[in-house]
Amino acid sequence: MVRVPDANRDQFRPESHPNDHFLLTTVVGSYPKPKWLNRADDLVEDPDSKFDADDLAEAHDDACRLITHEHERAGLDTVVDGEMRRNEMVEFFAHRIPGYEFNGPVKVWGHNYFDKPSVVEPVEYDEPWLVDEFEFTSDVAERPVKVPITGPYTLGFWAFNEAYETTEDLVYDLADLVNEEVEALVEAGAQYIQIDEPALATTPEDHAIVHEALDRITAGIDDDVRIGLHVCYGDYSRIYPELNDFPIDEFDVELCNGDYEQVEVFTDPEFEPDLALGVVDAHTAEVESVAEIKRNIKQGLRIVPPEKLTISPDCGLKLLPREIAYGKTENMVTAAREVEAELDAGAIDLENPLADE
Repeated sequence: MVRVPDANRDQFRPESHPNDHFLLTTVVGSYPKPKWLNRADDLVEDPDSKFDADDLAEAHDDACRLITHEHERAGLDTVVDGEMRRNEMVEFFAHRIPGYEFNGPVKVWGHNYFDKPSVVEPVEYDEPWLVDEFEFTSDVAERPVKVPITGPYTLGFWAFNEAYETTEDLVYDLADLVNEEVEALVEAGAQYIQIDEPALATTPEDHAIVHEALDRITAGIDDDVRIGLHVCYGDYSRIYPELNDFPIDEFDVELCNGDYEQVEVFTDPEFEPDLALGVVDAHTAEVESVAEIKRNIKQGLRIVPPEKLTISPDCGLKLLPREIAYGKTENMVTAAREVEAELDAGAIDLENPLADE
């Protein structure tokens, strides 16, 4: 059963918001790292370098501060630090969860390699994974901070399982750990948490496993905490309308890259959670115009009314040049504000939002 998104959405509306309508703007998570940060990561591994772990920690702090402020300058309503301290979305968490070990990279496609971990003993929650990261970003941000967490389904199925009878059992144990982390984040002040489950799109017949995992993750979490689920690529008809039963406030989905061919999937039956719609393509190194993004936003109005629509990129932007990522983000916010103004003026027919396109 969907949570109660109308109980937690308005807290992210800035006091100075210029329009009556409010389309919440955010980003999925990752963002291009400054080139000097990549150099710092290399230096700390160089035995001939005097650059040490303390220097790297300072570099990470500087990068997080820089990208958080960059997101605020673009006008986002909620920000992240661009995941400057993270490397790969599974590897980062596996290094922090007792029970995982690493045995070297495996080839995943073409010439790309992934340092795929193995689960060699039952997983445990040792100490918080993201609380320090959240507290630092909150201290430097003026806007609310969203916290992305790789979900238990992806953490389980994108690892070698050598400890559990089934990977499903591993996923449920990981979900219990994610619940502990969410509780720790909420205790630290986090109000917007996103569970990233890209693996769901690769094996969507397992939506029942994700449902149970989400039940575990959200157990005991107050309704004023916004819980999102991000999924990218795949045939969404294989998880809809089942996702209407997920205990989430918001479903964040990649649709721009597919030219919104799957919008119809979500129109019948009625879409129940809030929709975080991808309106800029994370895979193309071209900045979409404000006019194009406004058309994309209106695609979302075919699925949900304005008060249930969040505006976001398709996915994390980390593989793009940084100036391109910023341009997409800035234009995305501008487009959202212009659509809000058109909604205020009654200039958009919500029965047919693309009528004038």
